[in-house]
Amino acid sequence: MSTHHEAFYRLWHLLRQIPRYPQKVTTSEIEHGLAALGVSVSGRTLQRDLQDLSRLFPIVADERSKPYGWSWAREAKCFDLPGLSLEEALAWVLVEQHLRPLLPASAMDHLQRYFQAARERLDAEPAPGRRRNWLHKIRSVQPTQTLIPPEIPATIQRTVSEALLQERQLEVHYRKKGQQQASLYRVHPLALVLRGSVLYLQARLFDYPDTRILALHRIEQACILEPSAIAPEGFDLDEQAKRGVWDFGSGAHLRLRLQFRAGKGEHLLETPLSPDQKVDPTPGGGPGCLAVTATVADTPQLRWWLLGFGAGVEVLEPASLRDELAQETRRMAEQYAASANLEPDVAAPSLHGVSGPYG
Repeated sequence: MSTHHEAFYRLWHLLRQIPRYPQKVTTSEIEHGLAALGVSVSGRTLQRDLQDLSRLFPIVADERSKPYGWSWAREAKCFDLPGLSLEEALAWVLVEQHLRPLLPASAMDHLQRYFQAARERLDAEPAPGRRRNWLHKIRSVQPTQTLIPPEIPATIQRTVSEALLQERQLEVHYRKKGQQQASLYRVHPLALVLRGSVLYLQARLFDYPDTRILALHRIEQACILEPSAIAPEGFDLDEQAKRGVWDFGSGAHLRLRLQFRAGKGEHLLETPLSPDQKVDPTPGGGPGCLAVTATVADTPQLRWWLLGFGAGVEVLEPASLRDELAQETRRMAEQYAASANLEPDVAAPSLHGVSGPYG
């Protein structure tokens, strides 16, 4: 490799060693990083390179406190090769739109330059730019009633995500649902889960062995502590989801037997309730009837889902769930009858004629 090529290689990788403000890197750290790439350079040469490069690129020396270090300016554009293709720019914009709540704040700080570069790349695409219009042709929607997400202070989300990333404990002032005053807790953050429009933190409170679910928008103050966060033995986030924890269940399962009417259960032929689901037509129940059996998590979400079908579904087993829903629908009928001055059997709610994703 010629001297010219060696210098270019050194300077290119030198620039790549420098983080974006407020992070910084010392000349000693840059020297070690270059050495790991097989580039040997003296500290004096490195200082001269940095001074020369700072006249061409938005890199600055931070001399407010020792050890002194170098950073890319906060507002510096993304500088890297190769340039973003249109497909890569689309992917970066989608990452920003859909993963922002789940990425650590430090990662978001680091990725901002790529998000900005991606937006600039798309803006530079000449009309009509069919691929550029891809962002206007795709959406992610929730299969539930649309709700406006609660506001989470940026400082709270940053502190919680950083504690989770660093696996350190948190001290939080948390206001429980329905309460006016917040209580002080020491928590071990274990996982962030975006459920619909709400972001939740799964954590241990103090040093109790079980876990609790905290809504981030109800955390009023948060401070990272020095001690490490310790997960319960055998903690597995995917296993928690299978057990129905994120549908607010206790982890118990039940064997469900349902009868759907008027074609309301046909979507389960394509999107089963469980791996062991069985679906059988039941001609005796009339056209469009299906009998469905499946093992599912016993959760409030299951009840909300069943009630959403109205008279389009009947719970046959287990008897306890059947009785629970019968009592609930009876209360609903009485409530509507009272407001409409009707007999309960006349006012019983029904969704028979309602079309929707299950119809």
